[in-house]
Amino acid sequence: MTGKAPKVETGDIRLAKLMASLRAQGVTNPAVTRAIESTPRDLFTPDLFQERVWEDSALPIACGQTLSQPFIVGLMTQALRLERRSRVLEIGTGSGYQTTILSKLSRLVYTIERYRTLMTAAELRFKQLDLTNIITKFGDGGLGWPEQAPFDRIMVTAAASDEPEILLGQLKPNGVLVAPIGKGPVQVLKRYTGDGHGGFAVESMTEVRFVPLLDGVAKDL
Repeated sequence: MTGKAPKVETGDIRLAKLMASLRAQGVTNPAVTRAIESTPRDLFTPDLFQERVWEDSALPIACGQTLSQPFIVGLMTQALRLERRSRVLEIGTGSGYQTTILSKLSRLVYTIERYRTLMTAAELRFKQLDLTNIITKFGDGGLGWPEQAPFDRIMVTAAASDEPEILLGQLKPNGVLVAPIGKGPVQVLKRYTGDGHGGFAVESMTEVRFVPLLDGVAKDL
């Protein structure tokens, strides 16, 4: 007699396990967990890694970039303290996964990407998902988007080597900015909350690993 074949988990079961893991790690805001649960991560994942879609891990995408770990996506989104009327600036569109989640929780998302290849692919995904509150820009994210400032919230999805002064200058007086800060392979995720008078309360949240925030725009790959 041969033993029973191992039971293959469906996508729904794997998603449910992922959501339970995120909640256990502290991603408990109901609006954030609903946004993650309703976003088809497989749409943003390269074919080569489809079997790992619902793992709580970062995955490679084009241009040497990464699709962030779901826990980090949830943690950073939750840390922004989004409101439905928020105008959000995202630095680093990447695959568009984090952008999509932000779009479900805010009024408008302005997102900047330095790789045209990634931007074009993300725009197609936004269209496929019928997301109409995302405004994209191919450019240098470190410079922000001064023409559209000030923003209620800013999320940086690449590691700034130091305090992002230019981006903080584009934040509303009581706004919130969340970014990984540090020069090495491991950075500290920080939250800057405006005090209404030009100053910021700064909180160190956890250690993270992000690709560096680079100047300029990239050559097409």
